[in-house]
Amino acid sequence: MAKYQVTIHFEISEEFKDLIPRHRTYINYLINKGVIDHYAVSVESRRAWITVNGDSKKEIVRTLAKSPLHKFWTYEIDELYALDGQHYRLPAVQPN
Repeated sequence: MAKYQVTIHFEISEEFKDLIPRHRTYINYLINKGVIDHYAVSVESRRAWITVNGDSKKEIVRTLAKSPLHKFWTYEIDELYALDGQHYRLPAVQPN
């Protein structure tokens, strides 16, 4: 299974705002299933970034299409060669 970085561009409308709770429920479901590793949104720049696990870009597109907010998005999907950070490491040893 590969990791993909999805960069989403969106515009906010009243309809968009009304769908946010349903979208968050879907995102939380995907996080709990291990499909999404990271989810970040900037209202200032009207962008979101999602790190997604999947077998192909087509699978990622199908997953994104199930979001209630999908029709408001344009997005790019990039397969990641490397992803590293604190959350992917073992915890530091703390001697007693």
